[in-house]
Amino acid sequence: MLEIGVLVSGRGSNLEAILGSIEKGVVKNARVAIVISNDPKAKALAVARRHGAKAVALEAGGDSREAYGVRLAEVLAKHGVEPGKGLVLLAGFMKILPESFVNLYTGRMMNIHPSLLPAFPGIRAQQQALSHGVKVAGCTVHFVVPEVDAGPIILQKAVPVYEGDTEESLSSRILRQEHRLYPLAVKLFAEGRLHTEGRIVRRER
Repeated sequence: MLEIGVLVSGRGSNLEAILGSIEKGVVKNARVAIVISNDPKAKALAVARRHGAKAVALEAGGDSREAYGVRLAEVLAKHGVEPGKGLVLLAGFMKILPESFVNLYTGRMMNIHPSLLPAFPGIRAQQQALSHGVKVAGCTVHFVVPEVDAGPIILQKAVPVYEGDTEESLSSRILRQEHRLYPLAVKLFAEGRLHTEGRIVRRER
């Protein structure tokens, strides 16, 4: 059984998509063991509990980034999401993790980003895309490395940009694809079908 920890800060729509895919049996031999938010008011915590998943708030308080990373790793390990064994998913987690924490979960931590990386990393990727006048946007699931949005790409999905699109309309269209793409990446990982060679992630058929 693959033990999964999900780190959240917001409404939890990607979390809900992942939980739903496990409940429906699309993702097998995996469970969300713990959901952690840096914001006790995050709606994602209620989403987790509604699906029967353990959910806790872990605020940074006065901790340094390093100290917070240590506390985060302790909570994950306590719930079975151990380095070298579990899988950590970032799902709208609005806090930069220290390099020491990222290195603990090398090759076992994923993030989803609303652009076709390496284009438009960082915040407001959809607005960046519109400002550049691109005709195709999309989303990317990638393994996390210390550099922001720079890890090996696992899956991508293109989304057309339409005349008159706003940041909100494009974000909504991309989000619908995120809800399909992230559970698929988790499914492939749980089935042992992802193999990384340098920067290249190969998908076993």
